[in-house]
Amino acid sequence: MIHIAVIIGSTSDMEVAEKATKLLEEFNVSYDLQVISAHRNPEKLVKYIKKSEAKVFICIAGLAAALPGVVAAHTIKPVIGVPKNAALGGLDSLLSIVQMPPGIPVATVGIDRGRNAAILAIEILALNDDTLAEKLIAYRGR
Repeated sequence: MIHIAVIIGSTSDMEVAEKATKLLEEFNVSYDLQVISAHRNPEKLVKYIKKSEAKVFICIAGLAAALPGVVAAHTIKPVIGVPKNAALGGLDSLLSIVQMPPGIPVATVGIDRGRNAAILAIEILALNDDTLAEKLIAYRGR
């Protein structure tokens, strides 16, 4: 079973995705990494969201950063948006992700903070997993 789906809109987002996936590996949390653009391949994205077994989605996007919002529009599972510094210091991406309409929230972490997205996803999973919760306590105690 895949616990976390990490979706990036372009291979240029891979550096930020690796910050998340390395931490997920450290915690031994299963994940699936996909490159699917919300703009260039919306049908493929919706199909992936609908069939995914993931409990949490991490979406990394720059510029207009529509990816996290599109994912949130098609699932009731938690979506964590990671704005990428692609232009304007990443502020355009941050504002695009954080300003979701009422009823379609996206949890948002700081610009290029893939690691924080992974921690937040692990915290969500740890609500029902005592072993993961213990690992988080140890991690924070470092």
